[in-house]
Amino acid sequence: MADNDKPFSDLEISDAAGTILRGRQSVRTTFKLSEHAIDALSILAGQLGIKQKSLVDHLIEDTRALELIAEDFAELGRRSGRVAKTYVVSRRTLENLERISLRFNTPRDALVEHSIERILPLLQREKDRHSRRKETLRDLQQFQAAGEALLGEAEGSLGEDDPVCQELQNMLRAVAGCCLRVASCVEKGKKIEEFSAPNR
Repeated sequence: MADNDKPFSDLEISDAAGTILRGRQSVRTTFKLSEHAIDALSILAGQLGIKQKSLVDHLIEDTRALELIAEDFAELGRRSGRVAKTYVVSRRTLENLERISLRFNTPRDALVEHSIERILPLLQREKDRHSRRKETLRDLQQFQAAGEALLGEAEGSLGEDDPVCQELQNMLRAVAGCCLRVASCVEKGKKIEEFSAPNR
């Protein structure tokens, strides 16, 4: 059989595709960041249900944003009180960071720190959303309590075996399950309550 007749010959991975795949390979690297930046990454990743690696890759793969940060670095100023923190990132992300750092003579840590600051508005929006979830949970719990009171009245006047009471029981079982799941969502977002933007 000739090479051209090989099944799946058109599906072979090209050298270019191999390069792209190598760029996605995970590597470990350490940055010195403020505790606030470390917390911001951790909290937002948890709130969105994604890995911190995905969030770091998203921020640092944005070449244009890194360039703007590097250009304004003198005005942004240097920070003290940094903590060493190791992250898993893609090789392409790390190469992009190092390329911009060398080109603009800007410390890698500073580029990462200020890149993380780009998520602060999103974190604030998530914090506001968390507050609204808590309010919704309180309303839902009040609804559940009112439903239980209604069921008690119905059972007193109609009897537990009445079909109306059985429908109310079915509804309240569904509401109870919903309450538990909503409470779990609120509990999951509890860390964001303590988050506040740093003073400038």
